[in-house]
Amino acid sequence: MANSPAQAVLAQQRAESRILWPLWIGIFAALILLLYGSILKALVLDWWTDPNYGHGFLVPVFSAFVLWRERQRLAQTKIKPSNFGLFVMLGAIGILLIGSLGAELFSTRCSLLILVGGIVLFLAGWSMLRAVLFPLSFLVLMIPIPVLIYNQITFPLQLMASRFATFWLQLINVPVLREGNLIILPNYTLEVVDACSGIRSLMTLITLAIAYGYLVESKRWVRWVIVIIMFPIAIVSNSIRIFGAGLLTYHFGPRMAEGFFHEFSGWVIFVAALLLMFGCHWLLRKITATGKEQSHA
Repeated sequence: MANSPAQAVLAQQRAESRILWPLWIGIFAALILLLYGSILKALVLDWWTDPNYGHGFLVPVFSAFVLWRERQRLAQTKIKPSNFGLFVMLGAIGILLIGSLGAELFSTRCSLLILVGGIVLFLAGWSMLRAVLFPLSFLVLMIPIPVLIYNQITFPLQLMASRFATFWLQLINVPVLREGNLIILPNYTLEVVDACSGIRSLMTLITLAIAYGYLVESKRWVRWVIVIIMFPIAIVSNSIRIFGAGLLTYHFGPRMAEGFFHEFSGWVIFVAALLLMFGCHWLLRKITATGKEQSHA
């Protein structure tokens, strides 16, 4: 049976799009390298030198894995290019220019994600943009937050961690005083600095919680609970670390608050926080399963 003229036109359009797509992708890849080459280089350097964002190397890898995992669904997604993507790309370049003039790294780096979203919209349309929204949005976690916001977060965390640790030390009759973020022991003064505020573990744990929820949990509300519960877990676990450092320092001397013991305790508490996350997820599953059984009874 011969194809209708409409079918022939549609087949011709698909063939042309297959030819043009590599050309468009090459053009946009060159544009990204031209505009964002130095920005991406500085971003990778931040991951390498800033312990708060060491997880940045894993974020784009995970986003790429999500795209690969969803490749069949993406292949079946309706492709309907939208010229509105051009306006999104122009807006992203505008944000890049404004951020560059103001030396504001966060906005310039976020503009790259907006540009990529505009490219997807221009080449494939709204349906494809919605299909890749999660892996694209996940990339925000690889971008260091602005210094102003970082300072607003870390100082309250420092005070909270030092308060908890001091309270627990006093509870077991360790002589201790607190002045701001200083924990004063008879033989040493512990300073809860930015690195000990818990922001490092908090940001990494939240990133891992989002990735973990996506991989192993289908219910969205459970995913949200897993992420939200990481805030108190990170804060309490970091306070326990400082409490442990204070207790060991009081009994065994200042060396317990520095060097190997300090770093090792950080890893121990981090692993403990992950185990708590797994335990909370197991508990949520148990509660959900119990609720289902009761509703069917």
